[in-house]
Formats: sequence, C-alpha cells, structure tokens
Amino acid sequence: MIDYQPLYNTLLDAKADTWVELLPGQLASAFATSKHGTLSQWQAAIENLPPLTTAHRLLDADDVQIGHSTDLPEADLLALEQQLKTLHPWRKGPYNLFGIKIDTEWRSDWKWDRLKNHIAPLKHRLILDVGCGNGYHCWRMLGAGAKMVVGIDPLLLNVMQFQLVRKLYGEAPVYVLPLGIEDLPYGLKAFDTVFSMGVLYHRRSPIDHLMELRDCLNPGGELILETLVIDGGSGDTLLPEGRYANMRNVWFLPSCDTLVSWMKRCGFKNIRVIDVTPTRVEEQRSTEWMQFHSLKNFLNAENHQLTCEGLPAPKRAIIIANIA
Repeated sequence: MIDYQPLYNTLLDAKADTWVELLPGQLASAFATSKHGTLSQWQAAIENLPPLTTAHRLLDADDVQIGHSTDLPEADLLALEQQLKTLHPWRKGPYNLFGIKIDTEWRSDWKWDRLKNHIAPLKHRLILDVGCGNGYHCWRMLGAGAKMVVGIDPLLLNVMQFQLVRKLYGEAPVYVLPLGIEDLPYGLKAFDTVFSMGVLYHRRSPIDHLMELRDCLNPGGELILETLVIDGGSGDTLLPEGRYANMRNVWFLPSCDTLVSWMKRCGFKNIRVIDVTPTRVEEQRSTEWMQFHSLKNFLNAENHQLTCEGLPAPKRAIIIANIA
C-alpha cells in the first residue's frame, strides 16, 4: 500500500489544508472495491509482486527505466510481464521495466521533448499533472528535479498501472490519485507548476477548466496547457456535432488565437504558443500493449488530413502561461 503521509505533509506546507482534510475520504471512496469489479484483482496483482530490487532507475530517457533484465530470474521476469499485461491497455509511455519494453499507444516522450526546453525549470517545484494517465509524464517531471509531483486521473486502470510502476521503483515523491480536477477544493493555490495535457477538449466548459487550473497555481506559477486546436483566427472554434476522430466526448477545438484570448480572459499572463504539431500515426498507434484501434483507424482512409467524420485531423498546440 502507498503511504500518503508525505503527500499530506507537503500539501500542508503548501497551505492546502482544506484538501488534506478531504483527501483521505476521497481516496477511500475512489478505491472502494464495490465500485469497480476488477479493482480487487488489480490490487491483488500489485500486492503479490515479489520484492524486486534494483539500482537502475532512469527518469530522463525517452523510456522510464527501472531495473535490468539481469536483475531477475527468468521465471520472475515472465511472471512480471504477465502481470503487466493484465493491466492492458497501456496508453502512455514508453516504459522499460526490468528489460520488459512497454511500447505504449502514445509516444508520450515526443510531447515531453516538445515542451521540456520551454518551461520554467522544475527543480524543487511542487507540480500538479491534471489528467496524467498512468503517470508517465509525472516520472519525467521527477527526473527533471521536481520536489513532488501529484497526478490526478479518474480512470482507475491508469492509477493501477502507476501503482505497479511505483512499486517497482520504490518510494518516491510521486503520486497519482483517482480524482478529477473538480474534486480539488476551489482556490487551492498550492502548486508552482500545473500541467493539463489532453484534457481541455474533453471539458464541456473550457473556460471553467482554465479557471480551475488557474486556481490551483501559486502566485507567479506556470501553466503548461496542451490541447487539440484548429487552423484559423480569433473567434474560430470547432464544436463537433457528433464524434471527433471517433471520440464521443470532444467539445471545443479552438484556434490558437481563440485559445489565447480565452486564457487572457481567465487572468493568465505572459501567454505564448510554443508548439503546434499535427498528430501523426507514428505517435499514436496500436501496439502489443494497446491492441485496440488507434489514430489511423479514425482518420479518413484516403486523406489523413481529415478525420473519419470529415473534420480537420488532430493537431495539438502547447501553450505556456503564468498568473500574477
């Protein structure tokens, strides 16, 4: 089991007392096995992992690396691989765990490479990663020197994947909590850096999401926002009538100029668009570790500039901003 006391202590130091009072109850509710039929099986698989010790931990390479294949007997390696595969699908990564290469759906390291040289140094910072998935980027943030990283993601499978990786790694100031940003108290103002990557377009009210992100930041703190965008000028926004790239829950795809104007309205300063990149089928694809359909199945078969619905194909922007 994860000891959350260091998290509570750090949040108390950050004057996030209100959240510390709520968190134990939130975690107990989220981890109630009655709410998810497979949760107890996932927890048992993690608890039953044999003690695995290694001196090899590398968090600043493309793949998060823990251990070498030579650290374990072959039987233990096979058992570990089977346990990892029970948590299919693996969407964010890649990971290399005791020589087992988890080729995830997303090459999340590509996104990290696009932003890492543009953000304020993470050394000694308290960081929130909203919609963090299984915590791949949280590990990269720790590798960049963060004091502590708190990831939140409401999907329990993602949280279980993180917990398995953390057990292999050992104690670390990294946590992934089974929560959404709406579960955080209003006006928290506790974090030095907040990441929201791949979340905004899933929110029915993007303005409310931007306000929630702002209210998590300390004065002078930095937001790193990554989201789907469209080409166009100020005021241009795509609101899909139905699905977008086969996703049901996509609401607003603004142009970069529109998004910047939203952020200004929400009180952000020093707003800069540091990257705009079309999503390629080499970056998001089906693999042995994510065997469902992926991006190429959701694009127009004859024209990859369009989705299967005939809408502009996915293009993602990274925007960095501060609050006063």
